[in-house]
Amino acid sequence: MAFYENVVIARQDLAQAQVDALADQMTETLKGLGGEVKKREYWGLRSLAYRMKKNRKGHYVYLGLECSGAALAEIERQLRINEDVLRFLSVRVETIEEGPTAMMQKREDRGERDERGFGGGFGGPRGDRGDRPRRRDFDGGDAAPMTGAN
Repeated sequence: MAFYENVVIARQDLAQAQVDALADQMTETLKGLGGEVKKREYWGLRSLAYRMKKNRKGHYVYLGLECSGAALAEIERQLRINEDVLRFLSVRVETIEEGPTAMMQKREDRGERDERGFGGGFGGPRGDRGDRPRRRDFDGGDAAPMTGAN
C-alpha cells in the first residue's frame, strides 16, 4: 500500500460539524476498502485565491492516507460526486510526516525564509542586478556622474 496526502476544500456555508462528517465518511469508506487514515487535520475556513462555484472561502481538510490505488480512486470518485466539495487534490508521498503540517504550525515555528532558501541577497523590490551601475551608487566622490539617457 502507498501513502497519499489528500486536501479537500468544502463549501463555505457548511458548518464545521458537516465538514467533520464529510471527513468521517471518507474515513469509513477507506476503512471498508482496506485503507487507513494516518493523519487528519482541519485547517479552517480560509479565503480562496479566486471564486469557485460562487464561493469566496472554503473549509480545508487534510488527510494523510495509507491505501491502495483502487481505494484512492473510489474516494476521489465519491468526492467528485459530492456537491459540498469544491476541489480536492491527492498526492502520493514517500511517508506521512509526524507532527503538525506547515499549515498548523505557528509562523515563528516554521523558521525564517532564509533557512528555506528564500529572501536575503536581493537589493530591493526589483533585486540588485549587479551588471549595471545605478544612479544612487554615485555619491559625488571620485566617480564621474552618469551621462546619457539611462
